Order: sequence, then structure tokens, then C-alpha cells
Amino acid sequence: MAASLLRMGRRGCVKAESWIHLSRAPAAVALSTKSGGNKKSFKKSNSAPMDPIQKLFLDSIREYSSKSQASGGLVDAGSAYDKALAEEIAKLQRLYGGGDLESFPVFKFTGESNIYTPCKQPNT
Repeated sequence: MAASLLRMGRRGCVKAESWIHLSRAPAAVALSTKSGGNKKSFKKSNSAPMDPIQKLFLDSIREYSSKSQASGGLVDAGSAYDKALAEEIAKLQRLYGGGDLESFPVFKFTGESNIYTPCKQPNT
């Protein structure tokens, strides 16, 4: 084998090695997006059995979501939370001059802007 590698030379060895890797991994061609194969076969199927921990986690998220929609806000938020939230909102309104703190501010620009000044073309 060593004698045959010497006859092939360095470039031949590189080509041979890359060919060997390609011939051993036919799945790599099937996973390529340019192979023209069916892409739907690579999507994750929902029929696979779920891990028990993952199932428990998803169930708890769904349960919390349904509770929060029913209560219209945070679940198990007591009067202490509501009081602290009201105090923080009042403090922010004092600092920033009141107004609706939950909406994005509206900016109104008056006059012309001098930001854009076109370059003069040289005389040709």
C-alpha cells in the first residue's frame, strides 16, 4: 500500500482520502439542501414519544398559560405585588413627567432637516 501511495503522489492521496470519506458517508449527500431530495422527510415528526421531563415541562407551561389568560395577568400575584408595581409606576411618572408609561412615545419633528446635503459634482 505504501508503494501505491508513493506512486500516486501527494495530490493523489488527498483526492483518494476525500473520495474515501465521500464513499463512506452517503447520508451526507442525502442531507444536502441542493440534492433535490424530499425535504419533508427531514422535518421532526410529532408522533415521536416525548421525554417525560419534557412532557412535564410543556404541561406546566400550558397550565400556566391557561391560568394567566383566565386571571388576565400574572398567576398568584398577590396584593403585595400590585402595591409594589403601583409604587414603581408612580415613581417613574414623577421622574419622567407623567404620561402613559406603557406606550411608545410619539416624536414630532418640525422644520426642515439639514442632515442630508448632496455632494456637488465636479465640472467635467
